[in-house]
Amino acid sequence: MENLIALLIAAPLLGAAVLLCGGRRLDRTGHWIGTLLAGASFVVGVVLFTDMLGRGAEDRTLHQRLFSWIPVEGFQADVAFQLDQLSMTFVLLITGVGTLIHIYSIGYMEHDERRRRFFGYLNLFLAAMLLLVIADNYLLLYVGWEGVGLASYLLIGFWQHKPSAATAAKKAFLVNRVGDMGLSIAIMLMFTTFGTFAFGPVLGSTGETSEGKLTAIGLMLLLAACGKSAQVPLQSWLGDAMEGPTPVSALIHAATMVTAGVYLIVRSGAIFDGAPDAQLAVVVVGAVTLLFGAIVGCAKDDIKKALAGSTMSQIGYMILAAGLGPVGYVFAIMHLVTHGFFKAGLFLGAGSVMHGMNDEVDMRKYGGLRKYMPVTFVTFGLGYLAIIGFPGLSGFFSKDKIIEAAFAKGGTEGWILGSVALLGAAITAFYMTRVMLLTFFGEERWRHAATPSPAEPDVEPAAETGGDHSEPHPHESPRSMTVPMIVLAFGSVFAGGFFSIGDRFLHWLEPVTGHDHGHAPVSATTVTAATMVVLVVGVAIAWAMYGRRPVPAVAPRGSLLTRAARRDLLQDDFNHVVLVRGGEHLTRSLVYVDHTLVDGVVNGTAASMGGLSGRLRTLQNGYARSYAVSMFGGAVVLIAATLLMRAV
Repeated sequence: MENLIALLIAAPLLGAAVLLCGGRRLDRTGHWIGTLLAGASFVVGVVLFTDMLGRGAEDRTLHQRLFSWIPVEGFQADVAFQLDQLSMTFVLLITGVGTLIHIYSIGYMEHDERRRRFFGYLNLFLAAMLLLVIADNYLLLYVGWEGVGLASYLLIGFWQHKPSAATAAKKAFLVNRVGDMGLSIAIMLMFTTFGTFAFGPVLGSTGETSEGKLTAIGLMLLLAACGKSAQVPLQSWLGDAMEGPTPVSALIHAATMVTAGVYLIVRSGAIFDGAPDAQLAVVVVGAVTLLFGAIVGCAKDDIKKALAGSTMSQIGYMILAAGLGPVGYVFAIMHLVTHGFFKAGLFLGAGSVMHGMNDEVDMRKYGGLRKYMPVTFVTFGLGYLAIIGFPGLSGFFSKDKIIEAAFAKGGTEGWILGSVALLGAAITAFYMTRVMLLTFFGEERWRHAATPSPAEPDVEPAAETGGDHSEPHPHESPRSMTVPMIVLAFGSVFAGGFFSIGDRFLHWLEPVTGHDHGHAPVSATTVTAATMVVLVVGVAIAWAMYGRRPVPAVAPRGSLLTRAARRDLLQDDFNHVVLVRGGEHLTRSLVYVDHTLVDGVVNGTAASMGGLSGRLRTLQNGYARSYAVSMFGGAVVLIAATLLMRAV
């Protein structure tokens, strides 16, 4: 079975090569080629998963070495793969959800002239993401990491004729480069510390390494995770990335790429376990981001940007759990998987709404759509119930476990983290209820709103529907779009409960990640009760604000916090002041130093030599009398010196 591992990557990589190099002759069939090869990768994943289930818990790690990539004395890097319970979980998520999104895109991108290229980019992304999670060493993981960054850049800026899309792609690319520097430095530190990049030797030797070195490596890995997973302080790109087609948001910014940072931290758990300071930094980043993203999501009228804030917040929960060490590793991945179902479903539901609303994204111009889009309403509604943690649905099982793990941290730190997680759950219930009410309930506000809101100019072009901004005629999406939404809705409902029966997900991952139950100061029942209370409070506040009152066409000015949240809590303003202006001042200072000091020394030396040569040149004037006088003067000096030396 080991020989099948490479096929996971080979299928979508072949699809990318064929679709991107095949030319216009494949325009009519390219979307089917891309979808079938994504599905083929999923089938290979299922075959490998079935074989893995037939093995003992300690015998489930498979290896495949293709060739020696860099065979240099003292520096050995292989193209080799490792498939264990952790990477298999990601393989099934990436290929399964990825295939569904490919199917959805067939209908969503039906009228786009560059659909073949779009599917080529999707295949390229799948190949890079799979390489990232099945690589058996950090250097090969880095190749997949950069490949994911390239593919996301191409997909976010797919509608490059829009300046906003081109700018968003560039912003995502540049912000992620900051995080990528962290990963490259971490890999260099690993090599100088361990002499290798391979997971086994690196993670198996952490007990013999100083805490300082592990802390440095851990902090650099965290910086990398912050970039890919849109965590504070590198979160500013995610909201703008919604400029890409909605299937991109579902695949990259909900289910896969933004979870790469969580995978990196959990895979490197042994490093963080040996570096408490780095582990604390992970916890702080997760706790801050889960509140940051939730607050931003409360103020957005753009349906996709509201879901982007939600993604940032939910990834914050995962990072928080990963920072708790063995207490939270399993639950971070469990929430990652369930989130992949319900958040991908929510994004696809948002795309379905846009499909029927002339690509309008302003929720203030929706209302009452449940009558016109029943399948979208039900599937979106199930995703909504899952993400807020409604009892029995997936989010209830996975997010509650993270809250319990936060309290299990113990001491004052545990109480603080548990309280932050509960507060995040309350805010999640509020902003997601707001999205539901503005979109599917209330009066049909779209009947009187035919143009995009000036406050929300970032609207996808009408390439999918061929519509304009006349009064929309909402309707249900075609089956190619609704069937993937239905499948994801099943995952939103049943995945969490299935994983929790007999702690099967815990037992599945424990051989790789380990697990510690911790020492919770409160019982699981108490945590569940508290979670239900904050859920009801969040829903009730949203209902009071948006369900019982008419929704104005233009958002009121609001409080200072509301205005700040609409501007993403001033993250871009902060970056502009600290980084852009700071960079400008630094550049001007360096230019001044270059002109005054460096150029001053160089130019001063040149001027001095020029002046000296000019004076010496006067001695070579071409007049014989001058030379005779010089010779006579020289002879006098020599005679005088000789007489003086003899006298002495």
